[in-house]
Amino acid sequence: MNDLINLGLLSEVFVTLFVIMDPPGTVPVFISLTAGQSRAVRKKAAWQAVLVAFGVIVVFAAFGQQILHNMGITLPALQAAGGLLLLLIALQLLTDTAEDPVQTKNVNIAFVPLGTPLLAGPGAIVATMVFVQRADGALPDVLAISIGIVLIHFVMWLTLRFSGLIMKVLGENGVLLVTRIAGLLLSAIAVQLVADAVADFIRAG
Repeated sequence: MNDLINLGLLSEVFVTLFVIMDPPGTVPVFISLTAGQSRAVRKKAAWQAVLVAFGVIVVFAAFGQQILHNMGITLPALQAAGGLLLLLIALQLLTDTAEDPVQTKNVNIAFVPLGTPLLAGPGAIVATMVFVQRADGALPDVLAISIGIVLIHFVMWLTLRFSGLIMKVLGENGVLLVTRIAGLLLSAIAVQLVADAVADFIRAG
């Protein structure tokens, strides 16, 4: 199975994007932005937001390497920048200093701020580009990244679709606990990215 799909990379992609996109943490934001709207409108907003986020992530996964090449940016530099960015997001999750997105007038909230930057934010984009760079076109790795991206967006859709039920089950304290754990895991991933980048810089001389 591992010859066809890199299961280790698949799990790494899924876990990394899970802690960055933080499905449980989006529940209170989604509920607040769709407050007063009908159930049908909330269902529509859920799949639209996930579809927008998926499209943004796929675009950067497909064309991110070309963008880096044209700008003369190396993989270690991207890893270091991505690690620092993820560390910043992790600190926000751990210290509760992140600002909640606000609804913009005359704009579909499924696109802004839900689809982007809440779901497909800088952290998720950078992490995806780093994974694609590491894969370097190897089929098992490409399949693992693709499946990981699809899986996390499916989980995100389920989370938003049943946000009301999840909020009742977890409660505010439960959502806060999950967010803190996600911040801790993300900080570890961020430090590892920076450490790998430094090691690559040293090997490159």
